[in-house]
Amino acid sequence: GNVCLLVGSIFLMLGSPFKYNLLSEEEDSTNKRSYNRNIVALFSAFVLTYIMGLGFSINSSPKSGGSPRRIAKRLVTSLGGMSAEEAYVAYRKTPALFENLMQKEWLAPGVDDVVAAAKRGEVHPIIKKEAEGIYSFDLFTEKFCRALLDEVDNYFDTGLPVRRPNSMNNYGLIVNEIGMRPAITKFQQEVLLPIAKLLFPNIGYSFHNHHSFMVQYRATEDPNLDLHTDDSDVTVNICLGEEFTGSGLTFCGYVGAADHRHFNYSYQHKKGRAVIHLGTRRHGADDIHTGTRRNLIIWNHNSKYRASKAYSLRMYDYQKEAGPPDPVCLSYTHDRDYSFYKEYKETNNGNQADFAKRAWCPPPSAKYDEYDATLAKIRKEYLEKEKFSSPSSD
Repeated sequence: GNVCLLVGSIFLMLGSPFKYNLLSEEEDSTNKRSYNRNIVALFSAFVLTYIMGLGFSINSSPKSGGSPRRIAKRLVTSLGGMSAEEAYVAYRKTPALFENLMQKEWLAPGVDDVVAAAKRGEVHPIIKKEAEGIYSFDLFTEKFCRALLDEVDNYFDTGLPVRRPNSMNNYGLIVNEIGMRPAITKFQQEVLLPIAKLLFPNIGYSFHNHHSFMVQYRATEDPNLDLHTDDSDVTVNICLGEEFTGSGLTFCGYVGAADHRHFNYSYQHKKGRAVIHLGTRRHGADDIHTGTRRNLIIWNHNSKYRASKAYSLRMYDYQKEAGPPDPVCLSYTHDRDYSFYKEYKETNNGNQADFAKRAWCPPPSAKYDEYDATLAKIRKEYLEKEKFSSPSSD
C-alpha cells in the first residue's frame, strides 16, 4: 500500500506541471499559488509515506512522544506554507466525515423526528430530561462512533501536529483542525440548532461558530476533569466509547447562581448518546476506573447573544452563595476555599496546589456567610499545629 501511494504521489507530482503548463496566461497568475501549495502537499504526503513505511510502530496516543513521530512531525512542519488540515487531505480514511455527518447509517433512529418536532416547538419523547437544564438523547450509531475514532487514530498515526483540545484536557484532538469544521457546521445548523432553540430559547436561538474536539480519558493519562464551566453557549457532548467504567459527569449549579457549587445531578455516558447543557453549568468528569472513554464535544457559540446586554452584565449579577459548597462540586482550579474542605494532591498533571494563587471563586462579594469563620478556624488550627510541631526553644 505504501509503495502504491509513493508511486501515485510521483505521478501526481509529474502530472501537475503538465496540467499547469496548459493554463492560459490569464489563469496563470490566479492558479500559480494553488499549484505551489499542491506541490508542497504532495511532497509532504511522499515524505510521510516514506517515514511510516520504514517499519516503525507509531503509537496512536497524541502524547506518546515516540521517536518516529517526532521525526515525521519535524519534517512535515518544516515544509512551510501548508496547514496540518491541508496535509491530511491525502490521508483521510473516511472522506464522508469531512462532507456530511447526516448519513442515514450514522444517525441514531428517530433523530430526524426529534429535529422535526423541535421545529414545531415540541420536545420529542426521545429527548430525556435528566435534570433541570440537562437533556440527553441517542444521536449517533455505533458505526459513526467507530468511523470517527478510526479517523482520529489515523490522524495521530501520520505524525501531523496535534494541539490539546482546550485549556484543561491534555489528551485528544481539535477535529476542526483536521478538516471537519464544514461538516460539523452543517450538522450544527440542521440538527443541533433546532433542538437548542427549543431547549434553551434565550441563549441557543442562533449559532454562528463552534469549537469541536475529541477528548480522551484513561487512568494513566487524564483520569478525570476538574469542575469547570465551558467557553460555550450551548454544549453538546457525545460519547464515542470505547469500553470503560466510571467516568460519569457531575453537574452542579450555574456560575453566578446561589447554588453554583451545590450538587445537582450525576450523568452516566452511553456510546452514541449526547448530553446537552448550557456552557455556564458547572460540571466535571468523574474518575475513570477502567478502559478508555473518548467523546466528541461541540461548543456552540452564539455571537448575537454574546453581543447582548444580558451577556455583558451576567457577572455583575453574581449572587451570594447560599452556603458552603458540596465537596463533589469543589474545583481545585478555580476555588479559593478548596483547601477548606479537601487536601491538594499530586496528579498526573502536577500538583493541584499550583492553581491556588489563580483561584477566584467565590468572588469576595459572593462569599457564603460561613466563609470567613471557616477560614479563621483553619488558620488557627494550622498555627497550633505548627506550634506543637516546632522544635522546643529550651
